[in-house]
Amino acid sequence: MLELDLSAEIQALRHTFGDISEVVDVSHLRDEIARLSEEAGAPDLWDDTERAQKVTSALSHRQSELARITGIASRLDDLEVLIGLANEMGDEESALEARTELAALTDVINQLEVQTLLDGEYDERSAIITIRSGAGGDDATDFAEMLMRMYLRWAERHKYPVKVMDTSYAEGAGIKSATFEIDAPYAFGTVSVEAGTHRLARISPFGSADKRQTSFAAVEVIPLMEEATEVEIPENDIRVDVFRSSGPGGQSVNTTDSAVRLTHLPTGIVVSMQNEKSQIQNRAAAMRVLQTRLLLLQKEQEAAKKKELAGNITASWGDQMRSYFLYGQQLVKDLRTGQESGNPAAVFDGDLDDFISAGIRWRKRKIED
Repeated sequence: MLELDLSAEIQALRHTFGDISEVVDVSHLRDEIARLSEEAGAPDLWDDTERAQKVTSALSHRQSELARITGIASRLDDLEVLIGLANEMGDEESALEARTELAALTDVINQLEVQTLLDGEYDERSAIITIRSGAGGDDATDFAEMLMRMYLRWAERHKYPVKVMDTSYAEGAGIKSATFEIDAPYAFGTVSVEAGTHRLARISPFGSADKRQTSFAAVEVIPLMEEATEVEIPENDIRVDVFRSSGPGGQSVNTTDSAVRLTHLPTGIVVSMQNEKSQIQNRAAAMRVLQTRLLLLQKEQEAAKKKELAGNITASWGDQMRSYFLYGQQLVKDLRTGQESGNPAAVFDGDLDDFISAGIRWRKRKIED
């Protein structure tokens, strides 16, 4: 007779889920949703479009977070009912379904537990990711495009909205750079562990000789700042260039010169934007990203100065953090956490959760040390 006993596993999950619920503070979350719902229902809300978008976005994020928490609680209850039915009926099919659901719930709760480690100043914000090709010629620009697709597929798997803000195509294969936004709760805190230098080693598809080629791409992740009011940029510090948006091969896709490139002359920071329909919208979006980068640069410089005064300087920004091997032994290895995958094809198709979770735990340990 079938006797399915998963009580110990479910008890452990309920304990972990209880700790998560305390950290998330469901009661406070409901209060926030009520407050934002009242604001969203104000008849004059859309008189200020920017504020309206901020309120509705915050409301949507918190509703999604609450739905996730309540959904997990419901699934835990349903799982116990399913186990009881499987035992009562002696049904192997229901038992298999229960084991499958237990594995799925374990994964979901583990991911949610990792999110509770995201308590940085900007962690709960949406993320702006910029990918730039490095050394390696066509292999590097092709690699940059592979990374872009990897993050877009990861976002798609999680049903996170994505907006591509700018893409600079290479003359040969791939892209020189791309900037895109992932709009989701805690997107910055989650994806920021992907920032750094990525390395690809493979037999180049662009050369005649069957030689191994190593190429590099840099990933930058910054939070989406609604208003970077702490940073004022004098007009004389900015050079504005207007150009046509272009697709692969440099072909024009716009009939007007709507794309905008801002260069901050004192720092050399460049921000391009071509996603919006008008030049005014692209300039406003580019200015917001530039202000964010300058604000973060200011904070990094302040932190570096404190470390220097303390006599402890650690230069880790831009260091190689992950290698992708596509020849011989197929392998993706994170050099910080030791996390590995023997299936690079799956990783490039967006299977990044294990790497991201390991990165978040690694970062938390570094902070605590």
